[in-house]
Amino acid sequence: MSFPHGSCDTHLHFYDGSFPTAPRAVLQPPDATVDEYRLVQAELGLTRAVVVQPTTYGFDNRVQLAALNKLGANGRGVLVVDSSTSTAELEHFHACGVRGARFHLLPGGAVEVHELEPTAQAIHDFGWHIQAQFDGNRLPEFVERFAALPCPVVLDHVGRFMPPPSPDAEAFVQLLKLIDTGRCWVKLSAPYEGSAEPPPHPDVVTLIDRLIAAAPERLLWASNWPHPGQALPPTPAVLQGWMERWIPAQHRQTILVSNPAELYGFPTTESEQP
Repeated sequence: MSFPHGSCDTHLHFYDGSFPTAPRAVLQPPDATVDEYRLVQAELGLTRAVVVQPTTYGFDNRVQLAALNKLGANGRGVLVVDSSTSTAELEHFHACGVRGARFHLLPGGAVEVHELEPTAQAIHDFGWHIQAQFDGNRLPEFVERFAALPCPVVLDHVGRFMPPPSPDAEAFVQLLKLIDTGRCWVKLSAPYEGSAEPPPHPDVVTLIDRLIAAAPERLLWASNWPHPGQALPPTPAVLQGWMERWIPAQHRQTILVSNPAELYGFPTTESEQP
C-alpha cells in the first residue's frame, strides 16, 4: 500500500447545514460527515486525521469538535480562537485533541492579522501552533513576524501561492529560509487552490519538488477533503496518484507518519480505532 501504516491526513473539514453560517463566510459547502470521510480513509489506508475549522462557521467550532469526538484518539484539531478565548476554553479544546489556532487571512476568515502575536502568546503554553493561510506571494510581509512567534507556524496548501512563482522567486526563497529555522511546517495539499494550470497542476508540483529536496522533515500531507469550492473535487484515487508523484517512497514514512506524529502529538505507539 502506498500510504504507510499510521499515515495522517493533516487537513480536512466537516460541514453540517443545521449549524449557522458565519456572517463573513464566503463558502457554504454541502454537508460532509465523519462516516463519509471514513470511506475515504479506508480507501486510502489512512489512520489519523487533523480536523480544521473551516471559514464557514467563524468562531463556532462545534461541528469540528463533534467530529473530533467521533474520531477519538486518532483525531486532532485546529480551531479558530483568538486572544479573547478564555484559558478554560483553551484547556477544554486541548483535552478534545486541539493542537493549533487557525488564521485564514483571505476573504471569509474570522480572525484579523493583528491578533497573530497575542493569540500565539495565549496558545504557547499549550504547545499549540499557528496555522496560517494567505497568498504565499505575500510571505515577505510576514516572515519576520512568523519567525518571532513563540510557537511553530504551519502554512497551508504548499504556501498557497496565487499564482505559484518560480522556485527562485523571493517569496519562495523566503519560505525555504523560514523552514530552515526548524519552526515552520508546510502542508502538501490542495494544489488547485493556487495553481494557474489544470490538473495535475505542474506549477505547484514544481514547488513541491523543491520542498521535498530541501526539507522533507518539515512537510505534511493532506487531502483537503471534501475540497470545498471545487466543482470537480479529486477522487481518492486521484489523491493517491498525486501523493505518489509528490512524495518519493523513501520520504513517505517521514512525511505521512513521523512528522504529523511530532507536530500533533500522536503517540509513537498507536492505539488505533476502527
